[in-house]
Amino acid sequence: MPGGTAFLRSARAVFWKDLLVERRAKEGANALAFFAILLLFLFYFALGPDRERIRAALPGLFWLAFLLAGLLALGRSFALERENDCLDGLVLMPGDKGGIYLGKLAGTTALMWSMELAFIVATGLLYNLDLWPAIPRLLLVAFVGTVGFAAIGTLFAAMTAQLRAREVLLPVLLLPLVIPVLVASVRLTEGALGGEPWAASAAWWQLLLGFDIVFVVAGLLTFEFILEA
Repeated sequence: MPGGTAFLRSARAVFWKDLLVERRAKEGANALAFFAILLLFLFYFALGPDRERIRAALPGLFWLAFLLAGLLALGRSFALERENDCLDGLVLMPGDKGGIYLGKLAGTTALMWSMELAFIVATGLLYNLDLWPAIPRLLLVAFVGTVGFAAIGTLFAAMTAQLRAREVLLPVLLLPLVIPVLVASVRLTEGALGGEPWAASAAWWQLLLGFDIVFVVAGLLTFEFILEA
């Protein structure tokens, strides 16, 4: 399938390009790490040393940190293309533009997911909580929730990249649409931390996976029109 091969090749090229740029610059990763550490300290002083109180607040704390870090990552993803005059190159790139979307989505998801892993481990160490038994399930929830957030976020980041008020418009347009993803992710995180049986949260998994599929398919079908607008 030559078309499918070209599609995957363009997605892989955009994905590796974004990772290499991030690895060399390290600006985005450093900003995300600094922000995460600052948030942990603020919540530590706000919640106090009570472990049960901290554990009850963890689902909201995790997704507040992931949400704000995701907005930073999405804004930076297309800011680099604009600053380096690469947007025209992406528009002129031959083949299905859905490959560019898939590469951007994979790059944003990888950056956010690596930050989320570090944030979960740092939370356990700083708050002296035993999160190790829940980490595999927490990472799965974080990955599926991040894909849903990044899927729709990549579309709006591309849509607002050329606008003057893009820093304001991106969260205003994005946040109302990702509320179902955030609600399902917080609920599944709560279940993972509490050791809830998988079957008890099956409906939330179905909701989150359904949004992931809808957002990713919508992005693949519409990204070419958004990029050329």
